[in-house]
Amino acid sequence: MRDRPVAVRRAGSRVSGVPGGRMDKAFIKGLKLLETLALSETPRGVTDLATELQFTKSNVHRLLATLQSQGYVRQVPPHSTYELTTRIWELGSNVIRRMDLIKVARPAMIKLADATGETIHLSVLDDIDVVYVDKIEGAHHIRAHTSVGARAPAYTVATGKAMLAHMPDTYLERFRPHLKRYTETTRTTIEELRADIEQARQQGFAAVPHGEWREGIAAVACAILGRSGEMVGAIGMSGPDSRIKRKQLKQFSVDVMEAARTIGLALGYTGGR
Repeated sequence: MRDRPVAVRRAGSRVSGVPGGRMDKAFIKGLKLLETLALSETPRGVTDLATELQFTKSNVHRLLATLQSQGYVRQVPPHSTYELTTRIWELGSNVIRRMDLIKVARPAMIKLADATGETIHLSVLDDIDVVYVDKIEGAHHIRAHTSVGARAPAYTVATGKAMLAHMPDTYLERFRPHLKRYTETTRTTIEELRADIEQARQQGFAAVPHGEWREGIAAVACAILGRSGEMVGAIGMSGPDSRIKRKQLKQFSVDVMEAARTIGLALGYTGGR
């Protein structure tokens, strides 16, 4: 099926779903400036850019100063020209890697869902949160409920702890001002969290027998390693703790680790865990 043509609207035109019904003209100008710099083979000057984009020079200078302050643009001496930094490339690489991870992980997620009958999650680490980027619903009527795109505090969920096990010990310090009790079993000190992370490292997986983010949820997860051995995400299984006891979590951990290993191999990882 061919992609449907996208209607291009002028800056300031009304757009459904945009607060106030209007697009931000300044933001659109900034995006056009970024696109122009990205397509330029050499650094560009203010006057040159203003002429091509039909912006005022003061407008271009203000946009460049803003982009420079945020690390997207740098000034090139000695002629006061401008070029993009690698910031755009870094963001694009993260998007592509995430898309690749979802595509590659799907077969292993389906196999794990069939083997366990429970809800399967694919997560990535974003600072102190996990972001659920894909999921397969469990076969049972009563199951764990999450949404793709939703976030959860990384220190409270199995996929988060599995990923934190592959981060430096100093990474845990960023959680210190954010530790908060969500359930009776939530870890509220760095020492408790560090003990969980160390256990995850030793086991090769992270287990949460009783919900630390949401009541009544048991989960087990394993980190996924990329081509160079870097941690790129985690796959996890979760369900009601009334059905999944510690013994079942231990049994399911074998399937979860195998799923993570399979995804890692598909991404090009060949090292041992």
